[in-house]
Amino acid sequence: MDEMGGAFTTRTSGKAMNPTGVPRGCDPSISAIFYQLCDLTAVWGIVLEACAAAGMVTSFMLFVIVLASLPFVTDKKRKGMVALQASILVFTLGLFGLTFAFIVDRYSTSCVARRFLFGVLFSGCLSCLVMHGLWLVLLERRGSGPRSWTLWLGALALWLVEVIINTEWLIITEVRNPLSDPIALHHPCIIANQDFVMALIYVMLLLLAVVLIALPSLKHKHKQWRRDGAFILVTGFFTSAIWVTWIVMYTYGNGAAGHASWDDPTLGIAVVSNAWVFLGFYAIPEICLLTQEDSEQEQPLDGEHVYPARTLVYGPDLKEPEPTQQNVYVENKAFSMDEAAIEPTTPVSPYAVYNGQRQSSVYQPTEIALIAKHLKEMDQGARIPRATAPPLNPGSGRSSLSRSVESLASQEWS
Repeated sequence: MDEMGGAFTTRTSGKAMNPTGVPRGCDPSISAIFYQLCDLTAVWGIVLEACAAAGMVTSFMLFVIVLASLPFVTDKKRKGMVALQASILVFTLGLFGLTFAFIVDRYSTSCVARRFLFGVLFSGCLSCLVMHGLWLVLLERRGSGPRSWTLWLGALALWLVEVIINTEWLIITEVRNPLSDPIALHHPCIIANQDFVMALIYVMLLLLAVVLIALPSLKHKHKQWRRDGAFILVTGFFTSAIWVTWIVMYTYGNGAAGHASWDDPTLGIAVVSNAWVFLGFYAIPEICLLTQEDSEQEQPLDGEHVYPARTLVYGPDLKEPEPTQQNVYVENKAFSMDEAAIEPTTPVSPYAVYNGQRQSSVYQPTEIALIAKHLKEMDQGARIPRATAPPLNPGSGRSSLSRSVESLASQEWS
């Protein structure tokens, strides 16, 4: 305890010895604990602050884009992932905000925020990734994954475990320190680096689960779900590399190099870089695939012909293709005649004049009218002239007979 208290006093005594000294770039009215935000000589604070601010703006814009794209998502399976993706954006926004707690100087509020929110925010992002990877595994094995609200509740349950762990750890460490300690005002910051890392074991287990659960998804039969698994796996690998680096530097490297003041920059850089990994390797690619059409729709088998649907809209010059002309009339034996009837060479369909347009001024005969007209034509064509009887007057009969004989004789001579 004495060593930790002495280290804390050494880190804060620089500004205590020079109360009137204001770093270049800072206003004298600003409190000394915020000098790292404006000190031009501490370049890491300015760069980290700019990266965190840009990340906060980007996370908020992506969150708005996700909500605005929700009505245009046609793939129901991808639509179920929107809740997890929106949750990751919220936790990532919190990580960018937590970066400022490592830039400002240490005091009770900033130290409590570091100890509690560090594991809580990381566990929230990793819980969503674990549930997304689990959904991909179940989709591959069963053909359908759990519902969106089930996935979100699962991620919430995983996240609440870390919340409970950090709450208990914070309460125990706060109550354990005696209030009579002369530096009791700053006792939330008096904690060994190894204890801080050991409190994050559950988060490390979630990180390991993210990497392991994403591996089976790389063998998915559908390309789009293989890409989702690749996004999760790459995010898990980069996150693991960042965590290994900052843990080694925080627990051993900084002390071995004799630069204990590098602890805060180490944690701040780890938080902001990991938050950008969540955005660049998972959130942004997933958002770009939200409005993609479902590629798992059933395709027609070979040999099957898919006919386009017949349109119901007719333009002024658009007509339906004329069907094969067939005789739509049925022969009625009751109206048949023994004599040869004159029938039309090409049967006429009563629907031949229909072209899909409304024709209010065109007369369209019915089938009964066409049949009646056809019978009338048959009757007129088959009419036989009647023979006339010879006149009853004998004299007039001989005269007509002689006239016919004379006419025949004249034709033969001619």
